[in-house]
Amino acid sequence: MAPVRADNTVPNAKAQQAAAAASKPPSAVFYRNFKSEPPIAVGGKGIEITLADGRTVIDAIGGAAVACIGNGHPKVIQAIKDQADKLSYVYNAVFTTEPAEQLAQLLVDRSENAFDLVGFFSGGTEAVESALKLARQYYWEIGQKQRVNFIGRRLAYHGNSLGTLSIAQHPTRRVPYEGVITSTNFHHVSPAFPHHFQSPDESQEHYVQRLAKELNDKFNELGPETVVGFIAETVVGATTGAVLPPKGYFPAMKAVCEKHGALFILDEVMCGVGRTGTFHAWQGVGDGAAPDIQAIAKGLGGGYQPIGACLVAPRVSRAVRDGSGVLFHGHTYQCHPIACAAALAVQQVLIDENLVERAQMVGSYLGERLKARVLGPEAPAELRAIVSDVRGAGCLWAVEFNLPGSESMRPRFADRLVATGLERHRLSVMGFPGTLDGIHGDHVVVAPAYIVSKEQVEEIVDRFVKSSLDVLEEMRGEGWKASS
Repeated sequence: MAPVRADNTVPNAKAQQAAAAASKPPSAVFYRNFKSEPPIAVGGKGIEITLADGRTVIDAIGGAAVACIGNGHPKVIQAIKDQADKLSYVYNAVFTTEPAEQLAQLLVDRSENAFDLVGFFSGGTEAVESALKLARQYYWEIGQKQRVNFIGRRLAYHGNSLGTLSIAQHPTRRVPYEGVITSTNFHHVSPAFPHHFQSPDESQEHYVQRLAKELNDKFNELGPETVVGFIAETVVGATTGAVLPPKGYFPAMKAVCEKHGALFILDEVMCGVGRTGTFHAWQGVGDGAAPDIQAIAKGLGGGYQPIGACLVAPRVSRAVRDGSGVLFHGHTYQCHPIACAAALAVQQVLIDENLVERAQMVGSYLGERLKARVLGPEAPAELRAIVSDVRGAGCLWAVEFNLPGSESMRPRFADRLVATGLERHRLSVMGFPGTLDGIHGDHVVVAPAYIVSKEQVEEIVDRFVKSSLDVLEEMRGEGWKASS
């Protein structure tokens, strides 16, 4: 048998891979990035992914903060098989199913009486789009049809439909669609991003007061009676990288909404369902500020099936029930039986194995080790010099890098770190350039499944550090200097 090297390949494997790639016909898949062909994943167990060439990769991002219980859990696999045997699909406008009913009740029961109804969709974008449309329908139902304006935040992300791109003002994500994205009914206020936007001489309390005043002023500018609601990510996920709200922020924002009779809407597509150490992020880092409508997705199905959900407070659901009695917004695969069965099984695993609590415990350790190895005394001096911040909660963390003068380099630091981590160190993370304004700053997100062990945390952090140093050396070789 040929000897196996440290990078988990046999000698001449790269040459063999290159030859195989050259002889392979072009793919018919519309990749998200044609600049590099992604490796083919053929298997997965826990937080490890097996590639077609035999290598194994540590999935330290859970896909995109999706795989909360990892791959290959036997109870979820069995639930999918059992449901497929019984009933694969019915149209939700005509039928309901046992998995949908049970899953909805489970979510209501875990929400401290904040919600009484749940709508199921096929992912996060659909869930947020549904939340926006339901919010508008609520005011239509109660006779306040003049409410047509939404307020979101700059540097946010709520999905990739035209509506969700409109409410989330992030420069680089909107560029190709600027001609068709509407600004007529979608308006924006500043993000809650203390690391960059809280003044040095400003207390956290005064910073929150300033943001609340800005939101209140936006209501008054638009006309308070015309505003449907305010929407925000409880913890900002990919766009600026695991940004936690300052203490008291969401209660203050909710109070402004209530003052003007508008809805308070939260997007927990990435940060919800245990990701930040509580089932809903608003129960922990959100200071208990329960929303009128909430979107969840990624951790709901854990990647076993595509599914998202819209959680609805009694005030909103009652208006629809007592009004038209019809949800005007719907999709073909809404409440899909197999998706609901898979998500129900995932949620039961989270409960039975205490994985939300585990996400808090092991996530704290992940944060400690990241801080120590990239920003603290254990960090190499050259790495510490370019790390701006390490932040997060539970199993959602980000490292922000500051490399002035590197903005024109291609690929950017974050993109290189993702590629280097995968190719050289068998580590999968998620990186984004343009943290601050779509141009300046880079950040990389680490969000493993809640089942990650402390030993695996150490391995993740070690590979992350090695990948970062490799990229830094590469960029220096191309002329970048820390003093530039």
